[in-house]
This record gives sequence, structure tokens and C-alpha cells, in this order.
Amino acid sequence: MRLPPSSAAAVALAASIPLSVLSAGCGGGGGGGDGAHTATTVLKLARPVASSGAADVQATFEQVIQRVSPAVVQIETAQGLGSGVVYDAKRDIVTNNHVVGSARSFTVTLSGGDHHNATLVGTFPPDDLAVIRLTDGSPTAATFGDSTKVRVGELTLAMGNPLGLRSSVTEGIVSSIGRTVSEGNGVVISSAIQTSAAINPGNSGGALVDVNGAVIGIPTLAAIDPQLGGAQAPGIGFAIPSSTVKRIADQLIASGRVTRSGRAFLGVQVATPVGGVGVVVASVRPGGPAAAAGLRRGDAIVSLDGKPIVSTDDLATVLATLRPGQTVSVGIVRSDGTRATLRITLGQTPG
Repeated sequence: MRLPPSSAAAVALAASIPLSVLSAGCGGGGGGGDGAHTATTVLKLARPVASSGAADVQATFEQVIQRVSPAVVQIETAQGLGSGVVYDAKRDIVTNNHVVGSARSFTVTLSGGDHHNATLVGTFPPDDLAVIRLTDGSPTAATFGDSTKVRVGELTLAMGNPLGLRSSVTEGIVSSIGRTVSEGNGVVISSAIQTSAAINPGNSGGALVDVNGAVIGIPTLAAIDPQLGGAQAPGIGFAIPSSTVKRIADQLIASGRVTRSGRAFLGVQVATPVGGVGVVVASVRPGGPAAAAGLRRGDAIVSLDGKPIVSTDDLATVLATLRPGQTVSVGIVRSDGTRATLRITLGQTPG
């Protein structure tokens, strides 16, 4: 799995951690004169300012953690553990689709340690989001902020259950915004928030929080460095922005499906050929954008919107940067070897 071509790092899911992994570990000289005088003066000036600033930051972090932690839960399936965030007073919990996997029932542990059952409300794999609902209990709901107002440099806290360590918190800053990152298997997160707060296995579905205690994102990815043998690259994590989370979660809660995804839709299923060119169209959705433009089964897509396509992840990544209603050029190679360029008006990815 790789980041867009502008980055050399690969991306890995901060996925739910297998239960077997959790059980495996049980068992003086001195100068003088002006130099010394100058150093003393600087310390006298700096110490009160630094102490006051550090105390303020610490107090803010403590308040945010106390406020948000009750809304961050642990989700357990037969495959492992992940995190979730209480979304509303109806006991709905938002998390990652890859945390719930194929499960339809769950055990949820609240921050205080109480266990509750939960059932699936709905999923939307293209944005790696899912909603589950507790069958009982009255957990505190989080406040979701406006991720469109997030700025690079803002302090952030990542809350979740990494490595099964319930209610863990790491801190960092917003390193970048508007990233397009691939999870692989055709899943691409658009407008992702990059953070230096540590994101580890089990953090998926948790909360990325600002200093006002508002959830600005759902952590889902951690970058890995091929030069480190595939180990996680420290200080590079990604979160789904809260604006996306709210749009998708509201629809799932209302009807169990998504009708306004905001994601571009081509209307084909593709496969990467061995030793071939581009990606081969395995099927075309009847009545979809590709079918309307004349794309056929067996055609190879070699470019989209002027960008080369050599894999299914390439196609998904480029589509994630586009919007429904856009008309784009699609370069193809027909099964007889002839080349053509089609103009396709993109639809909206269905739930």
C-alpha cells in the first residue's frame, strides 16, 4: 500500500489488534565572566514564562482528556480489538469499517470498564466508516468539531485503545491537511488529516481531538517506511476528517445506507492484469457513467483525468480527488489494441 506519488511512504491500517497478540505477553567545569552572567540572565527571564506556558498546556490537556475520554470506547469482535467514539444520545458509536469487518454484533467496553453489547447499524467501506449501536447503557457522547477549520500546527490528542491498552492518549500537532491516502484494496481516504500524534494498532476508530475537546477526525492509518523494513514511520498518522464522519454517520443512522456520499463514481469493476497495461474492466454497471460513455468489458483504462493508471489503487486514488458531476477524460485501450479517449461525467458512489 502506498501514499500518492508525491510521497515515498507506504500506508498501513491502524487496524484492530488480534486477541492472540494481547494474550501472548502474559506471563563540572565552568566558564566565567560575561558568558556566565549572560546565561544566568537568560534563565531568570525564561523560567517564569516557560513554567507558566507548560502549566497552561498541561491543564488544557488534562481538561480535554477528562472531558472526551468517557466518549471513547473499546470495540471487540471475534477478529480483535479496536476503538470507537460515542456519536449521539441514542448510543450510536462511530468507528472504522475495517474495525467491524464482517461482524454484526460486538462487545463494547466503556472508559469506566463496563461491558455492553452492540449491533451493527451500517457501514460505508469507501470512506472506511461504520456505525454500531449499544443495546443499553447511557454513555457520554463526544462533541464533533468542524474539520474544515482545522489548521496546520494545531495541537491534537489521539485517544483510543492501542495494543489493547484501554483509554490511552498520545499528543502531537496537525502536520498537514487535505491528504489523499490509500488503504489498499480500493479504499482511499480523501481530505485526510495528517498528525504527529502516535497512531498504533487498536487506535483505529478512536478520536483525534483539538484543544477545545472537539473531535476533528477518526484515526485510521499509520504510515510505514519501506526503508525500515515496513515498520511504522514515527510521527506520521492519518485521520478521517470529522466533516466526512458526520456526513456519512448521519445517513447510516437515518437509513442504514449512504445516498449522498460526495465521492466520484465511474461505474466499473476493474482488475490489475499480470504483465498487461493499465487496469482491465471486468464489468460495467448498467446505466452507470462508464456505460453511458461507451466503456466496455475487456477495455483497459490507462489514464483518468490526465493521470496514468497502472493499478486498481491508482484508479481509486485518482477518483478520490474528483467529485460527482465532473466530466473527465478516460484513456483506454480496446481489446483489439486500438486506443481511444472517452469523456465521462462522473456519478456519485452509492452506499
